[in-house]
Amino acid sequence: MNGILLGRYTVVLMIVMGSWGCNPGSDHSDRAPNSAADTPRVLYYFTWSDYADPDILHEFEQRTGVRVVVDTYSSNEELLAKVQSGMTGYDVAVPSDFMAGIMARLGLLSELDPQRIPNMALISDHLRGLPFDPEFRYAVPYLWGTVGIGYDSAVIPTPPQSWNILWDPRYRGRISILNDQREVLGMALRSLGYSLNSVNPAEIEAAKAKLIAQKPLVKVYTSEQFDQLLVSGEVVLAHAWGGPVARAMRERPSIRYVVPQEGGTIWTDCLVVLASSRRRTLAMEFINYLLDVDVAVRTSNRLLFASANRLVKDRVDPSVRENPAVYPPPSLIPRMEWMIDVDGAVQLYDRAWTEIKVH
Repeated sequence: MNGILLGRYTVVLMIVMGSWGCNPGSDHSDRAPNSAADTPRVLYYFTWSDYADPDILHEFEQRTGVRVVVDTYSSNEELLAKVQSGMTGYDVAVPSDFMAGIMARLGLLSELDPQRIPNMALISDHLRGLPFDPEFRYAVPYLWGTVGIGYDSAVIPTPPQSWNILWDPRYRGRISILNDQREVLGMALRSLGYSLNSVNPAEIEAAKAKLIAQKPLVKVYTSEQFDQLLVSGEVVLAHAWGGPVARAMRERPSIRYVVPQEGGTIWTDCLVVLASSRRRTLAMEFINYLLDVDVAVRTSNRLLFASANRLVKDRVDPSVRENPAVYPPPSLIPRMEWMIDVDGAVQLYDRAWTEIKVH
């Protein structure tokens, strides 16, 4: 989540071996992915803003002689819109689970060759057979985690048991909510006892009404800054991905993370090769590299997201392994729900989200 988390900003990060840079939409023919001058030794990586570690990418460049150019997005919807709009030069992207399913259905992804991605065999069992792509035909899990509540235990000493604490007027102006359509409506649906994948118009309408009633209590809708808002004390409750909350804990020890009793989202961001890629073999080599045990350990330690590679958990720093915001206890998994493609009902979600935002 879907991807982390994570400061997911709309910025462009260029990782190169010299001091140059441009985005895939630029007019520089030697650098733009749609250029006829493009060579097989350049890889275009489209990902969440903080997923691209310059050191890890530089090592891949040193090993292969490939130049990695990175462009970033801030939401799954932005990723889809750019790919559908003709930004076809990207090779590897990192959609969240449900979006990988949508992109595969729309013919936007290339089939993966397991022989070229041997590290695919190391994916954890609970990330296999998932509804969006049960056989890893188009997408392979990369990082995963949960969505819950980050809170300041110095202000709220008792761990929140329900999502309904995000509607508690005692915390007016000190609550942040993710700026993510499916996550926010999903959270409200779970608080009402419904599936976060509901396609029932009445249930979605009820979630919308509940979120509109919540708006006066909310300081900000953000998917990028909630960890720092927790650290600064500007908010004491944050609807949040676990990883950024774990980062906030390092700066403010009173920060805690909990998944309410109603349960919530379990997610995985996936590595995919776009159908428009002209470097598919190289793209799969890059995916295999990112799933390498040593590389994945460093990624998990840095981002504070759980790695999909089952060998990583025992190798990360103990403080990471033992933090439930990063590696949730197995007992939590049954309470979690995977977000899936709601197909035509997405129009109901789009309409509800628009009404929430403009209300």
